[in-house]
Amino acid sequence: MQERLQKIMAKAGLGSRRQCEKLIEKGRVMVNDKVVKLGDQADAYKDKIMVDGAILPKPEKLTYIMVHKPRNVISDEDDRGRKTVRDMIAEVPGHLYPVGRLDAPSVGLVLMTNDGDLAHHLTHPRFLHEKTYRVKVEGSMSNETIEQWKKGVYLDDGRTKPAKVKATDRGNGFTWLEVILREGRKRQIRRVAAKLGHAVLHLQREKIGTLKLGNLGLGQWRHLTEREVEQLKKYVAGGQKNFEENQKKRAKSRGAKSRPPKDVGDKRPGSDKSSRSSGPRSSKSTNTRKIR
Repeated sequence: MQERLQKIMAKAGLGSRRQCEKLIEKGRVMVNDKVVKLGDQADAYKDKIMVDGAILPKPEKLTYIMVHKPRNVISDEDDRGRKTVRDMIAEVPGHLYPVGRLDAPSVGLVLMTNDGDLAHHLTHPRFLHEKTYRVKVEGSMSNETIEQWKKGVYLDDGRTKPAKVKATDRGNGFTWLEVILREGRKRQIRRVAAKLGHAVLHLQREKIGTLKLGNLGLGQWRHLTEREVEQLKKYVAGGQKNFEENQKKRAKSRGAKSRPPKDVGDKRPGSDKSSRSSGPRSSKSTNTRKIR
């Protein structure tokens, strides 16, 4: 896959993209024995990329795996001997890390990958990517309580962002909910439900962005299809674009607030040339002040 050279170099640890751009501008980068210019692209897996005469190592092949995490399996590495999601796919080589962690009692979709860019965009709250959960809570949760959850709930680490919450089924002593979050605080759903007076009985993650758990069995895993990877990357690119547009709007808004208002002048009736009287003005007509 063709990518801009500064992005490939930054992934290889040669500095920030801006620092890598300077190396290119100085003519210190070659692709297939030809000096390149800023804006050129290359395939990190196929092309020979050299910086100051040293060949850039080939990157690790990108791997994308979905896992249906069962209970009592943790997402992170553990020094207490507990089973991890990585243990479930031990035969797959490479350094893979989870996208979207789940606590030990929860089940559902965990994405394992070595694609750092994708992982960052899917997990960082500023990009507002959605994760969908199927949740069973104790008791009959009222519509008023659901509305409260949707607007945001104050926890010990601040108020949660607005969420999409709806009841999908109500039974004798329980309520099934669909919860869609755009942030991922530790044990957030359990903490919010408890704050609203309902214990969580079951929690399953069903979607991360465009990626669906589907009919993958509990405790099973599989590689993502090319189409699933492509859809995820398009989804992430859309989030990046929205973030950049929102940043520009905020910057523009801050700039407008920092500028003093324009002097709009005297807005008195009859101040227009066509409506001016030929006679002398009354002193009472000078009460209107200019806006400064």
